[in-house]
Amino acid sequence: MININNCRIAWLFISMGRGFYWQPVLSEFTKRFPNTRVYTGNWPGFITGFEEKFNVEVVGETKFVKTTPTTMGYSRGFSYVSPKIVVYLLQFKPQVIFAVAFSLWTLLALLLKPLGRWRVVIIYNGSSPNIDYRDSPLRLFYRRLMSQLADAFITNSQAGNNYLTEVLGVKEDCVFTKYYEVPTSQALSGISEDDNLDVSQFKRPIFLCVGVLHPRKGLHFLLEACNHLRINGYHNYTLVVAGDGPQKDELKLFVEKNHLEEYVHWAGWVEYSQLGTYFRCADVFVFPTLEDIWGMVLLEAMACGKPILCSKWAGAKEMVTEGENGYIFDPYSPEELATLMRRFIDQPDLILSMGQKSQEIIAPHTPEAAAKFLEEVTSFVLK
Repeated sequence: MININNCRIAWLFISMGRGFYWQPVLSEFTKRFPNTRVYTGNWPGFITGFEEKFNVEVVGETKFVKTTPTTMGYSRGFSYVSPKIVVYLLQFKPQVIFAVAFSLWTLLALLLKPLGRWRVVIIYNGSSPNIDYRDSPLRLFYRRLMSQLADAFITNSQAGNNYLTEVLGVKEDCVFTKYYEVPTSQALSGISEDDNLDVSQFKRPIFLCVGVLHPRKGLHFLLEACNHLRINGYHNYTLVVAGDGPQKDELKLFVEKNHLEEYVHWAGWVEYSQLGTYFRCADVFVFPTLEDIWGMVLLEAMACGKPILCSKWAGAKEMVTEGENGYIFDPYSPEELATLMRRFIDQPDLILSMGQKSQEIIAPHTPEAAAKFLEEVTSFVLK
């Protein structure tokens, strides 16, 4: 009989490049399972307040190879990861492995189950067209075979649950659906030293958009919505954009050509620990993504008490109760988004009431609750 609290548990993240939001959950999980190790091929370092809270080992270097580049969604391809993970796992001898998606590391963990005598839980964060590969018979065949070898699955969203059970044929009682990528006020409590964060001169309401400046994030459609507002005589608002990326010059040129400079503030790249300051200064959070399997930034905005304008192509739209803590829109329709933005400009009382509702909705979803959920999944696969 395995003493569950002394259980050795391995987490396989082929990359944690921008996975800062996992650190609070892994910290709480490690309190329950001290013999936890995180293996990754890309480690950005600990965020403030979570230094050395869990053990991390970097195995090789992960490289993503694009086979079908896209601009309006996730590029398709495969991740090259180091096969040395096999040596690390055989030396550590975990009883349970949590492995992200259907990577080579996940496949190796599954194939070595008879030798290592461990259980494998596949993490499938959410569903989206370019991640699901529903149009690829070869990928689906490969994933269905892997699914038969796994002991359980976890996913954030009902959409992810539906994909696993309806498309891959996973048994429903082996799929656990709960929000485990969740925010924490501690990680977002840093104070920004950015001198440009003086919002006293900004016109309110302040709409905030956070993310990489890449076409997939849909910011160009948000700027088109701002142009619709200008054309229709709406001038009392500010859009703050926190992020950087390859589309920056193109987006700034659009702003200049359409005379939107007085409405748009470019904050540039913001450190994760400083994002809380931006959330708190904003009035409404806008998430115009064209494809996101989840969208952790949306939950962070909710934790900071903000109303949400969310794209229908974001997995985290399940957190938005239409008309109560925000609205869901089609990002390809800037006119629709502009109409929703006008509601907050015309009815500022909505900001407070919807922001309070966001906090009520997100309140139960904490790193502690996520760690407890993961503990229950661990118990399930060990029984």
